[in-house]
Amino acid sequence: MSKNNLSSLEKKIIEILKSYPDASIPIPLLVDALALPKKKGWRKVKSSVNRLKQLGHIRLTKGNLVRLNEPIVSDKSMVEGILDVTSHGDGYVIVEGRDQDIKISRKYMSTALDGDKVSVKLMGYHKKSSKPLGRIESVLERADSQFVGTLEEIAKNTYLVKTDHQSSRVDFFIDPKDLNGAEPGDKVSISLVQWEDARGYPQAKVVQRLGKSGSNEANVLSILAEKQFKAAFPPSVVEFANNIQFDIPEQEVERRRDMRDEVVFTIDPADAKDFDDGLSIQILENGNYYLGVHIADVTHYMPRGSELDKEAIERGTSVYLVDRVIPMLPEHLSNGVCSLRPREDKLAYSCFMEIRPNGKLENYSIEETVIHSNERFVYHEVQDILDGNREHEFEPELKMLQALANTLMEKRFREGSIAFETPEPKFVLDENGKPVDVIVKERLFAHKLIEECMLMANKTVAYHVESLRKKGKKAKNDHPFIYRVHGQPDLEKLYNIRDTAKPIGIDFEIGRSVTSKEINNLLKEVEGTSVENIINGLILRAMSKAEYSPKNIGHFGLGFSHYAHFTSPIRRYPDVIVHRLLKRYNSGSGSYSYNELEELGEHCSERERYAVEAERDSVKLKQVEYLSERLGEVHPGTISGVTENGLYVLLDDIYCEGMIRVSDLRDDYYVFNPDLHCLIGRSKGKKYRLGDTIKAKVVRTDLDKRQIDLSLPDY
Repeated sequence: MSKNNLSSLEKKIIEILKSYPDASIPIPLLVDALALPKKKGWRKVKSSVNRLKQLGHIRLTKGNLVRLNEPIVSDKSMVEGILDVTSHGDGYVIVEGRDQDIKISRKYMSTALDGDKVSVKLMGYHKKSSKPLGRIESVLERADSQFVGTLEEIAKNTYLVKTDHQSSRVDFFIDPKDLNGAEPGDKVSISLVQWEDARGYPQAKVVQRLGKSGSNEANVLSILAEKQFKAAFPPSVVEFANNIQFDIPEQEVERRRDMRDEVVFTIDPADAKDFDDGLSIQILENGNYYLGVHIADVTHYMPRGSELDKEAIERGTSVYLVDRVIPMLPEHLSNGVCSLRPREDKLAYSCFMEIRPNGKLENYSIEETVIHSNERFVYHEVQDILDGNREHEFEPELKMLQALANTLMEKRFREGSIAFETPEPKFVLDENGKPVDVIVKERLFAHKLIEECMLMANKTVAYHVESLRKKGKKAKNDHPFIYRVHGQPDLEKLYNIRDTAKPIGIDFEIGRSVTSKEINNLLKEVEGTSVENIINGLILRAMSKAEYSPKNIGHFGLGFSHYAHFTSPIRRYPDVIVHRLLKRYNSGSGSYSYNELEELGEHCSERERYAVEAERDSVKLKQVEYLSERLGEVHPGTISGVTENGLYVLLDDIYCEGMIRVSDLRDDYYVFNPDLHCLIGRSKGKKYRLGDTIKAKVVRTDLDKRQIDLSLPDY
């Protein structure tokens, strides 16, 4: 049927969708856009949408979102994007400006590898998910990516690297001259030499020998190599860092605010060595708090454009694995010169804030300082003091911080912050790095105390730059700054959560948008229930990724209209940029253009994502190692996901997820019911639903895949 036979309402809907060709639009938003009354309008639009779907003009995605279904024609079917390969070997091409990635099945990948820029031909849409499908036509630009696998000699002087599933979808041929000292059985990182024909093996060369396959060192270094991180620093960078002196010249002290006679202390984990933030506090005569957040002055020691600075940019962030830290800066700086170690004079960049008893910022200043930390506290020690279980000379200051943190936290949640609390596993390791026990990290108020002070400082420095711009009535790109931004959550994923939660008795009603209050209400409703961790995880995955950008869109998760990262320059490069910008604006000049900040923001956001993935892989590796020694053990668990392939089970005592395959449910033939999110036995009617508590037996583990297979106990 032609579009001429459509009703006027149907034509208007098509026009709206044409204005946003890559968007998925909820029906309530269409009702608003058409200026129709809510109840009657919803019925009319829903009826028109159903008819347009039948006629093939539109598609309905999960969550009742409406998308244009324009026919794919040759001149519009080619797009360019970056390929992201999953552990299963399929890929997704991320195209700028499209809100949906294009799925590429393994057989249509051609010679493309993870991270490559590719040209894709659109081929249609998936029948069930309505996601766009494509085929890679050509590789436009190779990513400078490393892959990880085990070297094998398959014939005399003929070598292959069998890649880990997390690293690549194919195996690689290695010329004997490119072995770089590696031997069969070694875990290695490799880089592509060439790959012209998809029917043959790609050729690669060994970049680094990681150790014997299966060893702890090889497993950990593999994680780093997969995410393009290097543990060792180049010799020139180490030499540059080692030449930096601990002594502070007197003329440098004289030009700074001297805080050495004031009480300043740090609060960190027991095993921390890179202390990049300290605190001071007092109550003024007017009853206001005077909070000082003192941050290691890294930029004083790291000139822009130096060897050290270039390496820090490349790394972007420190990486915190279970058994080690891969620092952004060499240890001479991160644990030595810059670290705010106790009873040593240190250079700092400080944010001083006068805060009313109700938590409102009254006044502030941002100043270069010299401090002398009086005490290096650990979290449990501070908690004992706050709880009255031990005495300390700085108890009055800690009590002031406790009262202020409580006020700031209550104010923050009242004004829109989302209250996420997700448990994290912590491992006890033996001398060889093997996990011998696993516990859930304890979340103390001492942690929240530090968090609130850091949030306040980060918020204040962003507010400061916004104020500079407004005072001068400058153009949008004047006083460019790098913000920590967090956009609205993915509506389609939230609708999926609503549909997931409904069968287990939880109502999560959302319209065309969602507020932090609605999310907090859901989190409160599931608090203390068997599905608390599951719903928390689903909400987290639905949230947009926080990023670094000179475009300030605010921070949805925190409920802040302006926010930046200022408090961790030892371990995050964006904080280094923020320090440089603040110092230059204080002297009346700039140091980065808007475009430079845009590029740096994208790079640092990517490095952060890789670091988070490496940290998660490190945790999963230790969980798999731990359970590899405990095959046959039965653990209490909660069903955290249900698919047609089986049940995902979160083992409650070690906070670790494994899978019971549907083929291992042998007491019946089970059928997946997507509406109820459960598996139902065809003969006996037994149901396995999301949130059900069950017991699960560990039956198989795979260290390379970091995978745990479970089954139901025999009894």
